[in-house]
Amino acid sequence: MKLQGLRWWVIALIALATIINYIDRQALSVLWPDIVEELFPDESALERKQIYANISIVFVFAYAFGQAIFGKIFDWVGTRFGFVLSIGVWSLATVAHAFAQGILSLSIFRAILGVAEAGNWPGAAKGNAEWFPTKERALAQGIFNSGAAIGGIIAIPLIAYLTVYFSWQMVFVVVGAMGFLWLVPWLILVKAPPGSHPWLTEEEKHYILSGQRREINDEGQEEEEYNPSTKELLSRKQSWGVIIASAAIDPIWWLFVFWIPIYLNEVYGMDVKSIGIYGWVPYVGAMFGAWFGGLLAQNRLKAGWSTDKTRKLTITLGCLIMLPALLAMANPGAPVVAVLIMAVILFGFQTAIGNVQTLPSDLFGKKAVGTLSGFSGMAAKLGAVGLTSLVPYLTAGGNYTPAFVIGASLAITAMLAVWILIPKIEPLKEPK
Repeated sequence: MKLQGLRWWVIALIALATIINYIDRQALSVLWPDIVEELFPDESALERKQIYANISIVFVFAYAFGQAIFGKIFDWVGTRFGFVLSIGVWSLATVAHAFAQGILSLSIFRAILGVAEAGNWPGAAKGNAEWFPTKERALAQGIFNSGAAIGGIIAIPLIAYLTVYFSWQMVFVVVGAMGFLWLVPWLILVKAPPGSHPWLTEEEKHYILSGQRREINDEGQEEEEYNPSTKELLSRKQSWGVIIASAAIDPIWWLFVFWIPIYLNEVYGMDVKSIGIYGWVPYVGAMFGAWFGGLLAQNRLKAGWSTDKTRKLTITLGCLIMLPALLAMANPGAPVVAVLIMAVILFGFQTAIGNVQTLPSDLFGKKAVGTLSGFSGMAAKLGAVGLTSLVPYLTAGGNYTPAFVIGASLAITAMLAVWILIPKIEPLKEPK
């Protein structure tokens, strides 16, 4: 049996995994008003916010550790089994939230969830590098990244709706079960890499493999991909350009993922059902930004632009879209205006991030992509830890302006890291 366009089915499944990933992680923030009333009824509003921040920090620390670990795991065991391990464990961890009794148990379950969910990103980067030619990778990454936005769109109203019929404990069980269902089509469809997959047509196999990066030396012979050791990879300034850009830009996303429901509750006094009405809007901007960033990059590459020019244009454009919108959040006015401005911010973020995440495969061979993606992902999450830990102090009294100003400065830092530390985005060669 042959299946036409198999690579698009693969990336669609990875996008679906990402949707499930975001539903699982968003459940805590949406359900928090109900959880806190049951588990922490005697704490003050500030203490409750600090508990939420501390649990979120545990999640992100675990997520950072998981990104470094799963980058290596995916390089060792491959994309197929790497995803089975990642999504299987995070689904179990989500279900376990139903049995939480306090800060310790919630923190343990969030830590397990964070480690396992982290595998989704280096796994997607590796899957993209395996299944797509260079000119389609930004679009494929955009499709995958749109899963995060769609997950955000679905998660908040879905979870708010489920609370009408189920307790918060049962909601965790329901959303956790979705990951186990995902494993069935994944194991059936992704039998092998594209070079040996029995369902891949010869035409598509040739298109994928011939369109992947190959260098031709002066004698007209194909050169091997550059797959450096971890030590050598970290000695290249280009690697640090990817790592620093990721560490700067990613906290902007997490600022909204963690705090949109809390922001709407604190600033506008919304309950869980009202948050369900407003909280999904910013993720619509994120979804369109993911598609826009991918399509723009693909269009420019097909028009003959270099990878260097294309990536830098798209990353810079995304950062410049975020800047004024982040500053405008200092005084957004009505809640409708606030969530629309957030949508612009997340549009700019997703325009840029898909191209930041393709940089490892632009610079190194497939056997090193997972490793660099893991390190950059770990740095990104450590950056998110830093900002998340500051939010309760920055937003004392309900004023979120300092957090948004820091977000604007991080957008500038990400842009400069790419321009300065990666003078030219192209396949690197082994130093002689």
